[in-house]
Amino acid sequence: MNKNHIFVDTNVLLGYFIKQQRDVEALMYLFSLIGKKLYISSLSIAQVVSVLQKKQTNETITDFVRYLISKFNVISFTENDAKEALKLKGSDIEDNIQYAMAIKLKCFRFVTNNVKDYTNFEDIDVVKPAKIRKIPR
Repeated sequence: MNKNHIFVDTNVLLGYFIKQQRDVEALMYLFSLIGKKLYISSLSIAQVVSVLQKKQTNETITDFVRYLISKFNVISFTENDAKEALKLKGSDIEDNIQYAMAIKLKCFRFVTNNVKDYTNFEDIDVVKPAKIRKIPR
């Protein structure tokens, strides 16, 4: 695992958009870290758009997606990622997909509000946004 690689789950991105304090503070802290590579999946982009389309304008969504692209390395979701995720024992297939992508990238940490969904996985340090400051600068 690469200690400089950090994967951020979709729920943190959505929390950031709606200005959930813990998610805003966590991402602002992550953005301030020098030498760390921040990753999200293309699946997360699609999920963010799907959720936001219910109440936001296309312009607002477009601006937010552009912002995410400027701050993160966006990794494409592939057929192989889906196949690897289906081999995992987690209870939520979408979470398994995100986890499989983070493993592929050799991420050391995975930031999510759903830590309980990742208790079967021990290869990555899974942390809530409120605990993100344990990552040294």
